[in-house]
Amino acid sequence: MISGVLYALLAGLMWGLIFVGPLIVPEYPAMLQSMGRYLALGLIALPIAWLGRVRLRQLARRDWLTALMLTMMGNLIYYFCLASAIQRTGAPVSTMIIGTLPVVIPVFANLLYSQRDGKLAWGKLAPALICIGIGLACVNIAELNHGLPDFDWARYTSGIVLALVSVVCWAWYALRNARWLRENPDKHPMMWATAQALVTLPVSLIGYLVACYWLNIQTPDFSLPFGPRPLVFISLMVAIAVLCSWVGALCWNVASQRLPTVILGPL
Repeated sequence: MISGVLYALLAGLMWGLIFVGPLIVPEYPAMLQSMGRYLALGLIALPIAWLGRVRLRQLARRDWLTALMLTMMGNLIYYFCLASAIQRTGAPVSTMIIGTLPVVIPVFANLLYSQRDGKLAWGKLAPALICIGIGLACVNIAELNHGLPDFDWARYTSGIVLALVSVVCWAWYALRNARWLRENPDKHPMMWATAQALVTLPVSLIGYLVACYWLNIQTPDFSLPFGPRPLVFISLMVAIAVLCSWVGALCWNVASQRLPTVILGPL
């Protein structure tokens, strides 16, 4: 169990870069950032998939469909909504909303998966969740008091909604991904991370081309295909793909196999 906790904490450390990315390239639309990140991930996964092709052949058609659903919800849609929310509300507010995941995931895990993993008494779970909630409020209260320049209620509200959608997407991903890994203990976590990265490639490639086409029409001055700062953009997308999407997902998959979901959530 201790190793599972350490892997979950390492995954959280890797995912911290997700919140910094949209602030480094604020002039890049969220759609381009989301598709660029996962396009980089899919390309990086190709040589890894070739080396692990024997394990990947063990996956059935339904497993690949599950991987596709997981990558759509937990990767593409989640990151698009998150990047959009950060650009509309600022990082502190979006981070605070996403920060409710350590509360949301264990609550639903306790409700949905108690028969499989064992139910954790609400009396034992509640104090930890309350402490997490208070901590999140304390960490963000100073930033929230500063407000946002050029405040626009419509833009701000849409950012809040997008942040909430990203919470729903990732909560579903965490619960469904953990369920698959617990139901398939014979499958290696790296193989499952590779499978999700592979199914991301064609979807993200199409999405990136669509984003470029849309930008060419809406913002003809925007330099395509890699924007006004191509070196920064490409380097950032590769860094996020490797650290957040690959290493982070691998660590989370290992933790998901070793820990009950209700304990995994707060981590």
